[in-house]
Amino acid sequence: MTAAEQRDLAAVLGVDDPSDGAVTWAGLAGQIEPRSDSSFASRGEAIRADLDGRLERDRLERERANIADAIGRVPAVRDGGVPDGMDGPYTALAAPGWRLYDHLLEAGFFESLDENLPRFTAGHIETTVRELVLAEPLSSALDGVGFDEAEKTALLTDVANNSERLARWVPSNQIPDGVEFETATVPPLHQRAMGGALLWIRGLDRHLSQYGVLLTDEILDDAVRYTKAMLGGLFVTATAACDLVGDRRLTDEQLTAAFTAGSAVQIVAQEELCHSVFYITDEMRAPSELR
Repeated sequence: MTAAEQRDLAAVLGVDDPSDGAVTWAGLAGQIEPRSDSSFASRGEAIRADLDGRLERDRLERERANIADAIGRVPAVRDGGVPDGMDGPYTALAAPGWRLYDHLLEAGFFESLDENLPRFTAGHIETTVRELVLAEPLSSALDGVGFDEAEKTALLTDVANNSERLARWVPSNQIPDGVEFETATVPPLHQRAMGGALLWIRGLDRHLSQYGVLLTDEILDDAVRYTKAMLGGLFVTATAACDLVGDRRLTDEQLTAAFTAGSAVQIVAQEELCHSVFYITDEMRAPSELR
């Protein structure tokens, strides 16, 4: 995370840059005052009511724990270098996410989020990041699965500094008339975010094994970096989903923020993965041994 990205994050939240120049989740939490937002509260309340009785607590908590375990295995995947084939370590990392996805799909979870959450706007994103910073249960949960302070703050940056990029992702029920495709077949936004992230992670085994001669350490580092970010976004979503059927440690405002941020992180990270790992230009590739 660059100094400019940190300054942009501080600017979105309306706080001063710290004297040492390091913007962190913990530091921001000490600077931001709670701000009541009735729309965030009502949206969270509506999601709770809409999904009441439709989610299985044991299933959610099991896959959340499995996603946490997958996050912990990311460094070992990097140490393993280039995968041997299609069904390799990245496919294994994505597996619990697919099981979570299937359950959420069966429960109508994604449709509920499309109905109850607005499209990405600068104002919605600012409030999301503010609520996220103050959500101590989420911060602690990310600590517990191996996100250090810099990585946690990078997740905030993914959300806060990409309002224009995120605005291109429109809920399926808000796609305007007259577009050049059949809108009835477009999945809900949050389904596209999660399913897309999981597809990109799973696709890394084949891509990296096929293009091994082109890969540099930087490309392999980016592969695990953005994979961990996508799994982190997925973990935030899973944590919020567990809160729906658990002890409700999150406020309604924080629940809205968690679902928004979880999808936003998955969107930004999958797009970054695409450009940094899948689209390998001549400038990025490893030098040819034939030259």
